[in-house]
Amino acid sequence: MNDLVNNLHADVYANIKTLMENARTDVAKQVNNILVKTYWEIGRIIVEDEQGHADRAGYGKTLLKDLSKMLTKEFGRGFSVSNLQFMRRFYQEYEIQQTLSVKLSWSHYCELLTIEDKNKRNFYEKETVNANWSVRELKRQINTSLFERLLLSSGDENKEKVLDLILLNKSLDGAAYPC
Repeated sequence: MNDLVNNLHADVYANIKTLMENARTDVAKQVNNILVKTYWEIGRIIVEDEQGHADRAGYGKTLLKDLSKMLTKEFGRGFSVSNLQFMRRFYQEYEIQQTLSVKLSWSHYCELLTIEDKNKRNFYEKETVNANWSVRELKRQINTSLFERLLLSSGDENKEKVLDLILLNKSLDGAAYPC
């Protein structure tokens, strides 16, 4: 009888544990999504403000430095000058907010923004979403030149396949997925 009760308790516990783990994962995803959108908005505000004050030459040079000091004092870490520069660039590279993937974290986007070539960046972004790469795996794939290796591996045919992948929102295995 005691084993039956213990098994029932174990089942209840396992169900609740799974429920709590799923809830935590969902909350983390929502928080990440909100942060990415917030950083995009911060980038938009910075860009629009800089463009509105283009006639003041010294203004842009001190804006990020001053913002960094004020925001760090108010909200803590995360608002260094370099992070604000990433937010500005983030908005400039992804001017349409709906093109942002909810599956990528701010750290993913920071890594992707280091890639100048838009096709290359687009390739890594889509493969990161498709393969569910961590930031560490994304860095590894970039550092091992996956994009370039694929373009070189099978000549023109493979180059066309990789370029089609970039344009058609498909993964390397041919499955379609949304931007």
